[in-house]
Amino acid sequence: MNRLAHETSPYLLQHADNPVDWWPWSAEAFEAARTANKPVLLSVGYSSCHWCHVMAHESFEDRATADYLNEHFVSVKVDREERPDVDAVYMEAVQAATGQGGWPMTVFLTPDAEPFYFGTYFPPAPRHGMPAFRQVLEGVRAAWTDRRDEVADVAGKIVRDLSQRELSHQGDGPPGEQELSQALLGLTREYDAQRGGFGGAPKFPPSMVVEFLLRHHARTGAEGALQMAADTCERMARGGLYDQLGGGFARYSVDRDWVVPHFEKMLYDNALLCRVYAHLWRATGSELARRVALETADFMVRELRTDQGGFASALDADSDDGTGAHVEGAYYVWTPAQLAEVLGEDADLAAQYFGVTAEGTFEHGQSVLQLPQQEGVFDAGKVESVRQRLLAARARRPAPGRDDKVVAAWNGLAVAALAETGAYFDRPDLVEAAVGAADLLVRLHFDDHARIARTSRDGRVGANAGVLEDYGDVAEGFLALASVTGEGVWLEFAGLLLDHVLTRFTDPDSGALYDTAADAERLIRRPQDPTDNATPSGWTAAAGALLGYAAHTGTEPHRSAAERALGVVKTLGPRVPRFVGWGLAVAEALLDGPREVAIVGPGADDRNTTALHRTALLGTAPGAVVAVGTPESDEFPLLAGRPLVDGAAAAYVCRHFTCDAPTTDPELLGAALRS
Repeated sequence: MNRLAHETSPYLLQHADNPVDWWPWSAEAFEAARTANKPVLLSVGYSSCHWCHVMAHESFEDRATADYLNEHFVSVKVDREERPDVDAVYMEAVQAATGQGGWPMTVFLTPDAEPFYFGTYFPPAPRHGMPAFRQVLEGVRAAWTDRRDEVADVAGKIVRDLSQRELSHQGDGPPGEQELSQALLGLTREYDAQRGGFGGAPKFPPSMVVEFLLRHHARTGAEGALQMAADTCERMARGGLYDQLGGGFARYSVDRDWVVPHFEKMLYDNALLCRVYAHLWRATGSELARRVALETADFMVRELRTDQGGFASALDADSDDGTGAHVEGAYYVWTPAQLAEVLGEDADLAAQYFGVTAEGTFEHGQSVLQLPQQEGVFDAGKVESVRQRLLAARARRPAPGRDDKVVAAWNGLAVAALAETGAYFDRPDLVEAAVGAADLLVRLHFDDHARIARTSRDGRVGANAGVLEDYGDVAEGFLALASVTGEGVWLEFAGLLLDHVLTRFTDPDSGALYDTAADAERLIRRPQDPTDNATPSGWTAAAGALLGYAAHTGTEPHRSAAERALGVVKTLGPRVPRFVGWGLAVAEALLDGPREVAIVGPGADDRNTTALHRTALLGTAPGAVVAVGTPESDEFPLLAGRPLVDGAAAAYVCRHFTCDAPTTDPELLGAALRS
């Protein structure tokens, strides 16, 4: 066993018995490199990454390769999900140098952590124009030994170039109608009208963009925005990207038609998409959206919830195919013969319904289950019987591995999704699951000053500090939970996190946000990225939470910080709307108010209070915040000075410092939140 044996990351633990003498990212590793006068091999990946597993098996488990590494390098292994700051800094360098990036990420550094040579996956032998990993190692060693001055010059230039990439233009205020209309036009141009979604292969679920489209439709009535959102969601849900048996979404589709996924299932994708489909149902009443939202929520609770009440990070793409070989997608794909073995005479029906063919839609004659558009009517009872039998048969296959570390940011996304989905569809068990995860975050991830730790595992908190997305996404989850449960403590916890955003992550002069705190470990550059990746950027996640908290509390510093942060969306939204979707969604909330809804009633069991509360939660006004309680309650600032109306429960709706007359009628409240 090497030094990784004492880490909490499942990805690092997967490499603990490698013959490579791995170090975790630490000052001690770089001091060892400096003392030994060796370059550093930095290898970054994550536990559900298919090609990370491949390179580990081919190279890091190989004794000869390990011996060469141990003699000539100090090898550092990083879980990108534990250290997104390290990943972001060096991925920026890889992309700048090579024009592309990905994982595994392979970077060679000086003992001062300055990068000088880059790559991703390297095979054990030359292949498809790629050099063998051993050739790369030998070339780097030769350069380090024979051309040290050249290496130092390259490393210095790269660091200087990175330091000049700091965002300098914030825009002159938040985006307005013009910028949001330009963003919608840009999305329309990139929209795949035939297949749904945006761009070509590989195709990723555009969760944050769909949230923007739904909010834009709610605010403006633009039918084109709603159509793009609804059609994209239907195509994703009917394709192989969605698990037609067990619910939940895979990471992305390798093709433009959503047929063949990259089979890993990530918590963040499923949390974001669960919320998207719940919001689509709220806007349209779509039965498909309702089914997918609930099935995805149930998948998260069933497959990802940990014993401590949090949610695990991911399920692997690979699993045992029954022969001892780990194969991508083995758990999920079917052949006609396998259908016949499980279903007997119902196999033909299943093959037609799920699009299983003799040729297959994946590899080796296997098919990914879909719901292709087709003629004919299927018996719903028979289809459900088939689905349950296939699900039971699949459960007997070797299951994919689970990365069971709890990431704060992604759990914040799950809290928001489960709280709202549970409230919309009268599923208190889902709300309870959200409360359990939120409680774990406070109990385990918070320190005495409400600074948040990035990860935990098996009830043991990790050593890595939270980054901006942890503060923004967890605050967003707590705000959603406060609106759903009527428990003001979640609003208080959100405020504690957002105070850290104001004091430790925000540039006081420009209002720009950084991904790491001012007192965090110093890297070769302080990472700062306002664009979405697989999740909302920390920058826009924080902006959204700041805006929601300000709507709840009326605090000017939080609203002002949100508006300043959205300045970058004014610049980027019209140019690259696909990559700043959550920022555009937050801008929609700002333009709409956001609306502040206070529900006061005589008590929690009052039927009219419950009806008004549910109506408020189902309102589509972008970013609206909801507080519920008695007139005497001091849990929510919005309830202050809000009396009952003739002794009955009442709803107060305010926006832009103006309030409507209170109403006791849920229908009138619903109309006020749709206009």
